Amino acid sequence: MTTPFPFTAVVGQDDLRLALLLNAVSPAVGGVLVRGEKGTAKSTAVRALSALLPEVAVVPGCRFSCDPASPDPACPDGPHEPGPGAARAARMVELPVGASEDRLVGALDIERALSEGVKAFEPGLLAEAHRGILYVDEVNLLHDHLVDLLLDAAAMGASYVEREGVSVRHAARFLLVGTMNPEEGELRPQLLDRFGLTVEVAASREPDQRVEVVRRRLAYDDDPDGFAARWAEEEAAVRARIAAARELLPRVRLGDGALRQIAATCAAFEVDGMRADIVMARTATALAAWAGRTDVLAEDVRQAALLALPHRRRRNPFDAPGLDEDKLDETLEQFSGEGESEGDDDPDPDGPGGGGGQPAPDAGPQDGDTAARPETGEGGEPQPSGAGEQSAVRAAEPFRTKMLSVPGIGEGAAGRRSRARTEHGRTTGARRPRGALTKLHLAATVQAAAPHQRARGRSGPGLVVRRDDLRQATREGREGNLVLFVVDASGSMAARQRMSAVKGAVLSLLLDAYQRRDKVGLVTFRGSAAEVALPPTSSVDAAAARLEVLPTGGRTPLAAGLLKAHDVLRVERLRDAARRPLVVVVTDGRATGGPEPVALASRAARLFAADGVASVVVDCESGPVRLGLAGQLAGELGGTAVTLDELRADSIAGLVKDVQRRAA
Repeated sequence: MTTPFPFTAVVGQDDLRLALLLNAVSPAVGGVLVRGEKGTAKSTAVRALSALLPEVAVVPGCRFSCDPASPDPACPDGPHEPGPGAARAARMVELPVGASEDRLVGALDIERALSEGVKAFEPGLLAEAHRGILYVDEVNLLHDHLVDLLLDAAAMGASYVEREGVSVRHAARFLLVGTMNPEEGELRPQLLDRFGLTVEVAASREPDQRVEVVRRRLAYDDDPDGFAARWAEEEAAVRARIAAARELLPRVRLGDGALRQIAATCAAFEVDGMRADIVMARTATALAAWAGRTDVLAEDVRQAALLALPHRRRRNPFDAPGLDEDKLDETLEQFSGEGESEGDDDPDPDGPGGGGGQPAPDAGPQDGDTAARPETGEGGEPQPSGAGEQSAVRAAEPFRTKMLSVPGIGEGAAGRRSRARTEHGRTTGARRPRGALTKLHLAATVQAAAPHQRARGRSGPGLVVRRDDLRQATREGREGNLVLFVVDASGSMAARQRMSAVKGAVLSLLLDAYQRRDKVGLVTFRGSAAEVALPPTSSVDAAAARLEVLPTGGRTPLAAGLLKAHDVLRVERLRDAARRPLVVVVTDGRATGGPEPVALASRAARLFAADGVASVVVDCESGPVRLGLAGQLAGELGGTAVTLDELRADSIAGLVKDVQRRAA
């Protein structure tokens, strides 16, 4: 077994190490979500934590890690007789992003269950992680149905496996630790709320600290055992401190004053529900125990807020995580003297434990998006003087959009947009299983086995079932698509009011893509060329950020934009052939610049029609006289055109039907 990198040898990352240690002291805190760029020791620190956890006592031979002092009465390996337990190290179980449902929750032997009535159950990762750590690297890329299973297990402390009337239940209480790179997509709010704490990590910009990181990593790679031995004393000290804090934890007193500060802080930041209050209380208590105190101070409440609230105050996926620390300090100061009990005198919100969380992000300019004095340019629209480019404008308020989908039935990744054959959804038929059986179609299985019972010598009440009789249920659900935005940023779109409305529409579609679990990409065109502003990604936040700073100006190379988009789809088809694309072209339909720009754009559009790519043109043309160029472009694409007003969910009905009719 590979020697893990020592926890105490991790350079910097104080918030990350503190959050992990607090969960080691008090597992009731509820786990940690570690957000940050790649290469910031996220996985290294998490894997190193397991070596610091105290040993756990288990019932010998129990596959579900029952505590001999209070064994689970419903344990599938039980009932357990009273007796001494066996001590073993706490486990850290890793959940791969591509794991199957059976690997996570376990699997029943369906054939034995049908023929013998025996609950032959093979435990999954949730059983292995019971009373230990369940670690999910790249948790934001986890499939939706696995996320749902994790949510259920985390909420109930148990895992249920039910197949055609046969059910198994076992305890599944674990410390959930996830790491993620926000550039690759965000988590669903339900799963975000299940993580007790969150920390933001980034690589140090200090040369000396970066040198030390490299030095230690090279030393570890050269001799893992020797490197670990040099840090053994520090590891033992932290392990002893965790044990002491655990022993002290039941004696820590959470006074009324601290409780009032916790409640006031959660109310001030308008977090949903009461879980934030409970997590803050448990975190503040763990902080006091870690410091060797029996009283919770204001500095503990402040630190708890910085760890427990940033991911709970996000109102939509484009809100940056973080807290306004000035507002936090004002709230703590306001309630510092109310309801204080003995031992809570003179709390200092800026004490030695304060300021340990991540700083509030730079909000940037709020209302300074000004442009140079416009001059008349292409299409009679305003153009900036000088460089022919207008500075970026803010997006209008987003709105709920019409449902856009890809016609037909796909087989892509699970999502919420287009019809698809998936592992989850309504049952539509049965087939022979290809590989392991995951969803049994009971009626079809019985029908396949029934004609052979006499030949198989059936004599008892049980059905004689063979492997060839088993039938897999085919199900229809929804898939996520690749929504590729092709946005016209030319001078004809440069009017500030119009571009603000266009950005608001694209932002609304991005919100819709986030909710439907799509991948998104962004191609822009202006001047003399097109560029891929954002390659296809699961990070809708990244697309919104690129949209925010999108400048406008110059001619309209529509053909270049379409050809660039076609090339992006070609490459993406090689990477993810099952994910079907939906192209959303945002333009007024004009094509200028270069020889025969209209004819070139027409030929480029017909490439999409020839490939059967579903498309929608968002018509941005405005004014009393309209040329209808966007509608002509939609016809060449084989798609449909919709105005900005029609894109709203409360406008014209039947937009999706129109998309499907034109694509048929």
